[in-house]
Amino acid sequence: MDSLIDDAIDEAEDGEAADPADAPQGGQSAGTNGSDGRQTGTMTDDELEDVLQDLQTDITVVGCGGAGGNTINRMHEEGIHGAKLVAANTDVQHLVEIDADTKILMGEEKTGGRGAGSLPQVGEEAALESQQDIYDAIDGSDMVFVTAGLGGGTGTGSAPVVAKAAREAGALTISIVTTPFTAEGEVRRTNAEAGLERLRDVSDTVIVVPNDRLLDSVGKLPVRQAFKVSDEVLMRSVKGITELITKPGLVNLDFADVRTVMERGGVAMIGLGESDSEAKAEDSVKTALRSPLLDVDISGASSALVNVTGGNDMAIEEAEGVVEEIYDRIDPDARIIWGTSIDESLEGSMRTMIVVTGVESPQIYGRPDGEDAVQPEAPAQGEDIDFVE
Repeated sequence: MDSLIDDAIDEAEDGEAADPADAPQGGQSAGTNGSDGRQTGTMTDDELEDVLQDLQTDITVVGCGGAGGNTINRMHEEGIHGAKLVAANTDVQHLVEIDADTKILMGEEKTGGRGAGSLPQVGEEAALESQQDIYDAIDGSDMVFVTAGLGGGTGTGSAPVVAKAAREAGALTISIVTTPFTAEGEVRRTNAEAGLERLRDVSDTVIVVPNDRLLDSVGKLPVRQAFKVSDEVLMRSVKGITELITKPGLVNLDFADVRTVMERGGVAMIGLGESDSEAKAEDSVKTALRSPLLDVDISGASSALVNVTGGNDMAIEEAEGVVEEIYDRIDPDARIIWGTSIDESLEGSMRTMIVVTGVESPQIYGRPDGEDAVQPEAPAQGEDIDFVE
């Protein structure tokens, strides 16, 4: 198939769990924190293991609300290498069904575990009530992903609280969220915009997956399956960025590389592509660049993060061909950071993920780009709430 979106549709229609062939083995990570404090000289294997452990990048993924929890579930099913999974919700019934390393029932006193009633104000207050639990869950993390579906109560209200806590803890904070389908109504759209504004002010980079952009691909699917496609895209986005750092590949990146692109990410968009054709490298990158999610002219982008994944048969020349295709389309002064990883289940096919930063889009917000960019002051949480009921 030509696209990861098509792949997600097939999984939604079949209702089958993904094959966890890519699950972590032994919990080791190939990522580093960019430290220069390495020992030198002859070392034993045990000493080398100690150095590797010190260099390991601690990554945490926090799924907020129902959509965020669904993303955590998909990551658990798929197997994500080298990341801690945290589910945070106000709905105890939904939280019980999630497979996560850590679960946080937010605002038990406020909501009684019954959910936020589609009110972002309640979701925010619940997260503030459970702020210490959130800090404990992300403590020591070098990088935190915050995932949520914007427009509802818990995800919209709590995601900015979680992102703010992560930034205050010193973690590189990347929020990856969906915006509502138009059919979900004006109230959810307005609340999603308010939540997105808040996330912009407390995240290093915000990547938005506009559900309306998926309509060309999922328009004929039942609503439940369409939402599963959205969950799948969120999962693929987080997994793709994470495993650039944590998973050994033909070309490895470390945490410092990813921070270079994401710390001043500005506006960011993501494209996903897959191909099993004879020209799979060329076709996978072209599919990613044509992705409905990458609804922007990338020629003026300031940076790009590229992850190329293939089976054991993938040649380094194929991965380089993907990057050359992107170089041909982007500003010659843009910084492109790329890496590759191996997934044995992709024998005969290739996947390409492109995160493009510094682009202009009315749908996505991020920190201002540039060396001297000043972060705007975030609205005080719990005050001047601009959500609607």
